[in-house]
Amino acid sequence: MKQACSILQDLLDLKTHAESAEVLWVAGKPEAVEADATGARIVLPFHPCTPPYTEYKLDLSVEPVRRELRIVALGSEMLRVTLLADASNTSMACQRQSEMLVDATIPEALALRVQVTATGWEVFDSLGVLRVRINTAEAAIQKWSELLPPPYAAPEITFFPDGKIAVPLAAHDHFFRNQQDSIALGYVTEAGKVTRTTFSLEAEAQERFVGTGERFAKMDLSGRTFDLENLDGLGVNNRRTYKNVPFYISSRPYGLLIHTSTAVRLSLADLSTRAAQAAVGEPAIDLFVIGGGSVTRVLQNYRSLTGKPSDVPLWSYGIWMSRMTYFSDEEVSEIARRLRAEDFPCDVLHLDTGWFAKDWVCEWEFSETRFPDPPGFFKKLRDIGFRVTLWQTPNIGEGNRLLEHAKEQRFLAPRRKIEESSRSDFSTQDFAGQIDFSNPEAVVWYQGMLEKLLRMGAVAIKTDFGETIDMWADYQGLPADQLRNLYPLLYQRAAFEITEKVTGAGIIWARASWAGAQRYPIHWGGDCACTWEGMAGSLRGGLHLGLSGFAFWSHDVPGFHGLPDFMNSWPSDNLYVRWTQFGVFTSHLRYHGTSPREPYEYPAVAELTRKWWKLRYALIPYLTLAGQRCVEDGKPVLRPLLIEHEADLTAWHIDDQYYLGDSFLVAPVMNDAGKRDVYLPSGEWIDFWTGEKHSGERWLRGIVSSLERMPVFVKAGSHVPIYPLAVACTDEMDPAKVTELVFDASYRGLAASILGPLTGLA
Repeated sequence: MKQACSILQDLLDLKTHAESAEVLWVAGKPEAVEADATGARIVLPFHPCTPPYTEYKLDLSVEPVRRELRIVALGSEMLRVTLLADASNTSMACQRQSEMLVDATIPEALALRVQVTATGWEVFDSLGVLRVRINTAEAAIQKWSELLPPPYAAPEITFFPDGKIAVPLAAHDHFFRNQQDSIALGYVTEAGKVTRTTFSLEAEAQERFVGTGERFAKMDLSGRTFDLENLDGLGVNNRRTYKNVPFYISSRPYGLLIHTSTAVRLSLADLSTRAAQAAVGEPAIDLFVIGGGSVTRVLQNYRSLTGKPSDVPLWSYGIWMSRMTYFSDEEVSEIARRLRAEDFPCDVLHLDTGWFAKDWVCEWEFSETRFPDPPGFFKKLRDIGFRVTLWQTPNIGEGNRLLEHAKEQRFLAPRRKIEESSRSDFSTQDFAGQIDFSNPEAVVWYQGMLEKLLRMGAVAIKTDFGETIDMWADYQGLPADQLRNLYPLLYQRAAFEITEKVTGAGIIWARASWAGAQRYPIHWGGDCACTWEGMAGSLRGGLHLGLSGFAFWSHDVPGFHGLPDFMNSWPSDNLYVRWTQFGVFTSHLRYHGTSPREPYEYPAVAELTRKWWKLRYALIPYLTLAGQRCVEDGKPVLRPLLIEHEADLTAWHIDDQYYLGDSFLVAPVMNDAGKRDVYLPSGEWIDFWTGEKHSGERWLRGIVSSLERMPVFVKAGSHVPIYPLAVACTDEMDPAKVTELVFDASYRGLAASILGPLTGLA
């Protein structure tokens, strides 16, 4: 039996049997090109490839279907490329506005003009810059009539998003024509209805790819295929991920935003090493091809499409203390008392699943017996410098007092009869329904419940879950397949906006994500294991997320769940300290997990932990400034080396160290031996601990760090703002007392600096 053509089977999941009603339509040679002030239109014929798909063979005896490939030049550094496979479809993805895009910051379109050439057409913008080249020369035609009569020509179209970087469609990615490894442009119909689309762009032999959201994988994603569809990650050491973003950056460099909220299968030089290709789960292809000449500029341009992160308040850079979960006013008050009495600076106490009448039953009201006076509870903690954040979920289960009302008012999407499908996928939790954030009335209802809590004294809401929705419910605003990945953005926006309205500071603590969700910080890395592997996976996820438009990121210190016992295996003292050190040098620092996380619960390392906490507070002026800059410049606070050193091939493969802001190079220790190699990129570097100077673009092998230290280097010449006084929380910080550490020849190491006596670290 012949094997199906790989592109049909591996990427598109085509039903290959002879009785299949699925038809693959493949673009041929462009027939006409027109342009005006609104953009350009390329007329393409689409030819059918029909079952049984034991080989890829077009039926050229059938009159092709003609569709337009629309090109819009967005300013001088981006192109929007749109194919409406279903000419009658008005899909959200192909409208100017969507929830993912911020129309106010999208560059204005430039007028285009077409010039006929000896080999086809060229499209120029109003500035005279080449933006698209279309080749229709005879050389492009495949003439092996014994394989594919009559002659067929693939669409040879090259995009120039910034007039310099060439991004061609993969027009000739095959062995023979009947063994295709990717398709330049195509779509699939079933019973005449378009079900999904596909495209491929040429990939060069040494091309590297990064981004795609939170990815617990090596830094260079070439040779990988991903299903971009949000899932409860259930850890950070697998393919599942909470935060998918249909955007990647190539080392050439260019960026690609696949503007859709449906599921995307994205193959980056994997199914074919010659192509970056995708299958999109809707009847349209809507691509933003992004140039700019550098990774940073690509990120800036991407944010002009999907939005900048909002800046975050000063107090958020302090330490957040939590566990799963605190159950009473008395318990929380005792933790607050001990942290203050034992000189552990801290700003936030978080209540997870246990503040309701029944653990996990989210009714947005405090237990009357365990929290008898919520306003008084908030006030007494605020009086000693603690702010309180609250967990909740959009999922409402049986036994919840809100369930019937929410159903009656259609705040929960009604579910179709389960027998209509064999699928019942919904969530890892057993819930009766989810708030329908595509229904404006449901948003108002939800925000009303949060507003009551925020006015009572809460400062932020943990918008947990949101990765999956009930795919067999009828949502008011969108079908489930379009809402699935967009749901976290709508959910988080609702919480963020009411928080900003009531408190004046927009901030949430979110787990799921999609393109555009970076506008509503802060996002954390999910339920990592209390292991070295969990720590490494968390960092990888944060690095990729930073390459996907996000400025702020955190993780559960020192891991969320225990191994081998989920609830009862505590992290080791070594892991607790090493993960603390990693957290100190992260944009935001929260302790959380299934067992106690308070430092005094780890007496053997409590004193050392206190020293690192004091260092964290000393660095808050630097972190605050870094956050403000990152909101504007497109970079994340915690950033991969490749952002600053993209010409350095080694930097594209480093996933266990990072820049923190502009000045710090951080290399967390992730083993009990305290040993690791550190790569110093180009430049001059000063050892944070000793003041020793090192020249870059080389490895430091076998560095052994005592438990008191981890490898940290500072870019020579840096002026790092610090707070030189001990504080219990950020309320005690006086901006007038911020000073600087200057990392030049005068710096003799941490112990000899003002931070030595302040922190007790040497």
